[in-house]
Order: sequence, then C-alpha cells, then structure tokens
Amino acid sequence: MPLLYPEDIKDKRVKLGLTQSDIARKSGLSQSMIARIESGSVDPRVSTLRKIVNVLQDAEKSALTAGDLMVSPVISVESEECLTKAVSIMGEKGISQLPVIDSGVPVGCISESAIINAMEEGRIKEIRKHRARDFMEDCFPVVGPSTDPETIMHLLHSNHAVLVTEKGSVKGVITKHDLIAMRT
Repeated sequence: MPLLYPEDIKDKRVKLGLTQSDIARKSGLSQSMIARIESGSVDPRVSTLRKIVNVLQDAEKSALTAGDLMVSPVISVESEECLTKAVSIMGEKGISQLPVIDSGVPVGCISESAIINAMEEGRIKEIRKHRARDFMEDCFPVVGPSTDPETIMHLLHSNHAVLVTEKGSVKGVITKHDLIAMRT
C-alpha cells in the first residue's frame, strides 16, 4: 500500500473496521493526532504517515480469508478418468497436483510425485492403462471460505493444497504458491 493522503486514512480505517484508538494504539501515536490528521488540521510528517500505513497494511492482511485467496474454478479430475488426462492437465496448466472430485465430492488427489513413485516402483508400465484412482492419494484438507491465512499455512505444511468448500460444494483451491504470491 503506498502512502495515503490524510483524507484517505479515515476511509481506509473505517473500511477495515478500525477506530482511531485502534490506529493510535498500534502505531504508537495519540488518538488526538489520528483525529487531527484525518480532519486535515495537521500536516503530518512522512514518518508519521508511514506508521499509520503500516498499521492499515497489517489490518488488511489479517482481514484476508480463504475466500479471498482461493483460485476458482477448481481444475480437477474424476477418479475413473484415465491417468493420461490427469498428466495432460498438469502439463497444460503447469501444476503438480490435482484434486480428484467425484459428483462434486472431493475423494482424493493425484500428484506428479505419486505418479513418479509408482513409475520407480514398477507399478506403471503404460500410463494410458491406468485410472486416476489407481494412484490417488488422500484428499486435500477442506476449509470454509472464512478460514484465516495462518490456518491455511499450517495445513499446507503437510499437504499439496487446501480445498475451499461452501455448503458441501467445492468453490476453490489454495496452494503454497498462492500464499507465496500473496506476500508479493
């Protein structure tokens, strides 16, 4: 977020649901200083504006949810689809894993890692002779759209991705790359 003009600070603060006291406490400034800056009765230093902007940026990041971070629509395969189709989709889309979804219900995932492992172990001679279900791994964890980024980060430590569902329907997916991109 670039430096804001004093008149923009109030709009941003209100949009984020913060009070002048919240901004003051988190920035180390007084509530009266925040009020004077918002009203335009004082011309603040750039360093003072930077403190306020930092607080607003932190609040904006913590206001993010899984619904904000998810990628939609979800690219997936069904368990009975040919493994060739899963490999083709991963190649086309530049992704390394896919959720396996049957009739709207997540049932597992298929990943390049699982396919490579099966090839190394000699379980795959010809990819076209196998179905996605043959090398399917456990389903990605499922969260609701209001889940916070910290919970998602925790889940991604040991999973390829996280699915976002609402009322039993898959609405989106979040990968490690999506979280990294959020920080840029």
